[in-house]
Amino acid sequence: MADVADEKTPVLRLAGVNKSFGAVKVLHDVDFAVYRGKVTALVGDNGAGKSTLIKCIAGIHPIDSGQFYFEGRPVSISTPRDAAALGIEVVYQDLALADNLDIVQNMFLGRERRRGLVLDEASMEESARQTLSKLSVRTVKSVRQLVSSLSGGQRQTVAIAKAVLWESKVVILDEPTAALGVAQTRQVLELVRRLADTGHAVVLISHNMNDVFEVADRITALYLGRVAADVAREEVTSTQVVELITAGRSGDLGLASTAESM
Repeated sequence: MADVADEKTPVLRLAGVNKSFGAVKVLHDVDFAVYRGKVTALVGDNGAGKSTLIKCIAGIHPIDSGQFYFEGRPVSISTPRDAAALGIEVVYQDLALADNLDIVQNMFLGRERRRGLVLDEASMEESARQTLSKLSVRTVKSVRQLVSSLSGGQRQTVAIAKAVLWESKVVILDEPTAALGVAQTRQVLELVRRLADTGHAVVLISHNMNDVFEVADRITALYLGRVAADVAREEVTSTQVVELITAGRSGDLGLASTAESM
């Protein structure tokens, strides 16, 4: 019964979140929830507020008002350290990997394990292997490969594995398939699905509707800083989602009036 309850309770929920930069209000009373074992796609046009929302969740931008809930209890996220302590990890589009370091060194960058005065290389290497194995990653030959030698898809895999390594509960992926070829996109999408299947709550930010409809369980559409819709994937079509993104409304679904969104 505990597992059922966990599935019904969002791992992370935002209620009535507002954020302004000076006179510009970017987020308007945003409600947003992500669930264990589910992929929630966050979609919206440029300027819709996706990046701001994610940076608020990550503790980079403080919210002006509203409330965060984590596993059902109210929490405060004021810094990236607060987010990381809860188990929230963000994989940004630039991946933040160091080309001159190998996979193990990148996965533990800034959080190295030590045994006395020296680095515990054996322990870090074993943990890196176990994490990649847990995610069924088979495209990486050695955890001691330099990141500079990896393909775009392999780099994305390492960045995701790095997020998983730290006992994360929520993993946010910012455009993980951008600039990837067909085969590499397939590998990354399979990894996103496995991430959810291993019990993580996954947020997928993407402009690619094919990717969204392939792996997402839920879709949250933002329009001019407001949530236009939060629906199960099977309840909408790609055309409807595009209309929600571009106009804030699709038929009976969406904001009551685009005038209210201005």
